[in-house]
Amino acid sequence: MSLLTVGLNHHTAPLSIREAAAFPAEQFASALDDFLRLPQIREGAILSTCNRTELYAIVDDEASRADDGGLREWLCRQRGLEPDTLTGCFYVHHGRDVVRHSLRVAAGLDSMILGEPQILGQMKDAYRSAQAARGAGPLLTRLFEHSFTVAKAVRSGTDIGANPVSVAYAGVSLARQIFTDVSASSAMMIGAGEMIELTARYLAEIGVSRMIFANRSIERAQELATRYHGYAIALDDIPRHLAEADLLISSTAAPGYLVRARDLKSALKQRRRKPMFVLDLAVPRDIEPASAKYEDVYLYSVDDLQSVIDDNKRSRAAAAERADEIIESRIDEYLEWVDSRQATATIRALRQTAEAHRADVVAQARRRLARGEDAEAVLEFVSRRLTNKLMHEPSAVLRKAVGARQQRLLGPARELFGLTDDAAEPTNQDDESS
Repeated sequence: MSLLTVGLNHHTAPLSIREAAAFPAEQFASALDDFLRLPQIREGAILSTCNRTELYAIVDDEASRADDGGLREWLCRQRGLEPDTLTGCFYVHHGRDVVRHSLRVAAGLDSMILGEPQILGQMKDAYRSAQAARGAGPLLTRLFEHSFTVAKAVRSGTDIGANPVSVAYAGVSLARQIFTDVSASSAMMIGAGEMIELTARYLAEIGVSRMIFANRSIERAQELATRYHGYAIALDDIPRHLAEADLLISSTAAPGYLVRARDLKSALKQRRRKPMFVLDLAVPRDIEPASAKYEDVYLYSVDDLQSVIDDNKRSRAAAAERADEIIESRIDEYLEWVDSRQATATIRALRQTAEAHRADVVAQARRRLARGEDAEAVLEFVSRRLTNKLMHEPSAVLRKAVGARQQRLLGPARELFGLTDDAAEPTNQDDESS
């Protein structure tokens, strides 16, 4: 079996493709179940966020001979994507590269905002979902838990997490570049997840005192409104309150647009052309892209935060180098565990084979004793017979091997059996075959 990851992210695919590849929350469980039913999958997990969709899998040996194990085709079929239009969008990792990738993702080193902490929680959610669906077997369980441990070590051993910066922070920073005094602004936030809560916290820190929270669950919106001294509305009430928003920030998992261009047009008319900063952090997008055509709407998506992101990368470059050093030093821990697990299985099989030979020879010895044969002769028979049975298969393999393959086998064979360089050469006596 082999470790495999197939995915696309903000490095390889534009927003339009990432949002098409992302799994809506209401479809995630059924998609994961379908993924785990693929015949080549032994263990599997799906990580789907606004910036990446990744499939983690343990695949059988036959599937591992194909570059992507058929996972790319499954993802395209599942999300209704045309493979021909995605050339260059996917990446495929095998074995050691999967471990490195998983550790870097968990530590925030592969994120749009370098070192952002949200991805670790998203990976934990993906792991819990895989556990619930019985997709996280021993190999993936160890991989995810090792990734979480190393991510913690990276954050405690470097400054990658100092003064946490997120996409939400980048968005608020951009708003401050457009509105010189955001404290006098009113903000409407659509959604009630971690991204919106983080945004609300940043806005409160810079003095925005009037906040409107819109969410499918009015109770959850009310929780945030109470915490940040705002008020809550239902999603259906968004058009009636849009004109109040100087800042409109949305981050939900809704499958369609929650704010249409016509809604913003009507709001702008009520605002008498007072500008609106609109930040759509959702994938798929919550705000209709056509809204950008209005002169007084400053519409940004997650892909438009690049300047803030670049500043973040420069400030954390040294910490990122140290983080990568830590990750490189921890990759082998997982691989050595896998090797030891495989060695344990092989040792168990060897012992079972030896035990079967022992039981067979003992049964033959008892029959000889029952026939009245001399005990000393039976002991001699047992020792020779058992030795021949145990040595027959390795001896046959070594004899059949020729050239370079024989040389590759001889060294490990001598080491396994504790043979010294000056050990006596074997005789020409043939082993018994049974």
